[in-house]
Amino acid sequence: MTKQKLLIKNAAVWTGIPDRPTSNAVLVDDGVIVAIGNEATDTGSDASEVIDAAGASVIPAFAEGHAHPIFAGLEQQFAKVRGHGTVAGIADAVAKFAADNPDIEWILGLGYDPSLVPDGCFDAKWLDTAVRDRPVVLRATDYHTVWCNTKALELAGITSETPQPENGEIVHRPDGTPMGTLREWGATDLIFNMLPPISIEQKMEAIRWSSRRYIEAGVVFVQDAWVEPDDLEAYLQLARGNELELRYNLAFTAQPSEYRSQLQLFIDQRSVVRSVGSAFLGAETVKIFVDGVIEAGTAALLEPYHDCPGSHGIPNWSIEDLTAAVTAFDAAGFQLHLHAIGDKAIRMALDAVEAVQKENGVRDRRPTIAHSQLIDPSDLARFAELGVIANFEPLWAQQDSLQSILTMPRLGEERGNSQYPIATLLRGGARVSFGSDWPVSDHRPLPGIAVAVTRQTKADFPEGGWMPSERLSLPEALACYCSGTAYQAFLDDSIGQIAVGMSADLIVLDRNIFEIPSKEIGEVEVITTLVKGRVVHSTK
Repeated sequence: MTKQKLLIKNAAVWTGIPDRPTSNAVLVDDGVIVAIGNEATDTGSDASEVIDAAGASVIPAFAEGHAHPIFAGLEQQFAKVRGHGTVAGIADAVAKFAADNPDIEWILGLGYDPSLVPDGCFDAKWLDTAVRDRPVVLRATDYHTVWCNTKALELAGITSETPQPENGEIVHRPDGTPMGTLREWGATDLIFNMLPPISIEQKMEAIRWSSRRYIEAGVVFVQDAWVEPDDLEAYLQLARGNELELRYNLAFTAQPSEYRSQLQLFIDQRSVVRSVGSAFLGAETVKIFVDGVIEAGTAALLEPYHDCPGSHGIPNWSIEDLTAAVTAFDAAGFQLHLHAIGDKAIRMALDAVEAVQKENGVRDRRPTIAHSQLIDPSDLARFAELGVIANFEPLWAQQDSLQSILTMPRLGEERGNSQYPIATLLRGGARVSFGSDWPVSDHRPLPGIAVAVTRQTKADFPEGGWMPSERLSLPEALACYCSGTAYQAFLDDSIGQIAVGMSADLIVLDRNIFEIPSKEIGEVEVITTLVKGRVVHSTK
């Protein structure tokens, strides 16, 4: 294969390197950065391809620290329930999908807005008006809550006599009948276990669709943070066919009741992935849901919920099982990726990691706590002390409708105004990575970076930012989405910065991101994406 030399010139280069943060050109040879600045332009006169950035920013490509690309792609194949501002609008979308697909046995939809009704409690009767003779199952944007119609409840055998499951909640009407809202796996699995399987072909198409969206947004690495055994074959077939456009690391999902038997399964599946030998596919991580989410009242809290003084939420694991599980997975060489949102769950996760280090000894393990939403002040310093990466979804750090309608009423003002302490952790020496949790929220990094910098909504609310001491500088926010997540991914020696010897995973923006008001950062477009020096997306 002929080597390709590419020169990017007339650029406002942000390298991500603290002692040399800016430059004006980048030279790439055979997919590797070989020169920057004047040296690049001086030695790149024979480049076979030239990109004139015309003064716009060139930055390292983004890395996604926590997402669910299969779910994002499947949303496109099911009822379009995302984005509707009313219950009636969702019901109409379900009715249309059912009419357009008369032969589909189960009507599925992903991504409805749980903040549309008080406490996120949706009634099966509202879906019955759309479809009565077939089961309807919808997932909320938080992916921890399900809304289904009466037919689905009947087929799952959920009645007023059904006991509340462990690690889940069946919401009831005042008369004791099941309402149609289910929370967390103990309850939602009563429905999911009834669903027909999604085909490998559907999942492959979902990954293709999501990959293209990521490339267009300048993302070149994705941590798929929720991989079930049946999902793996879709990735394997794409990797074997050289169809993956960007790097994926897969996190196998461990369950409290199954982790002992899952250990060998995950080891075997990791071996299969390694045997494929794809530079774009790894499976080195195990994901554990320590708790749920605050808006559903299922995140595990140290103190009771403000709006429900009798509840501390739902830890999915006992501390004994959690410690045993993470110790076993770590001993097998897996990276730990722990979903922990409430302050009790985060303490459990930190305690478990500390126990792992004592039991398994020192190694470069890079454990990650995903979301890190509510952290007790006494636990903040432990992230740096234990080498735990705090993964944040920065787009959530704003006082939007989800916060005002669901989250803040559950936490109360004092705790509510301590969420997402990104700057405190970062400036306290902890490693911080960014992600989107797509399709829970927007997959594009730039809107999230805008919120990390401003801590405001698009309407500039609140004035001065929410918890303004937690605002990041633009270089800090970019680094979290570039080198921060590259470090989480064990790719910090190849992506995340623009330096000689690094892989040429770069993006060209449509303007100089450092010369615009902070509130406009989310409107910046990616016009070119390079993966290993190859242009994989261009709007020109």
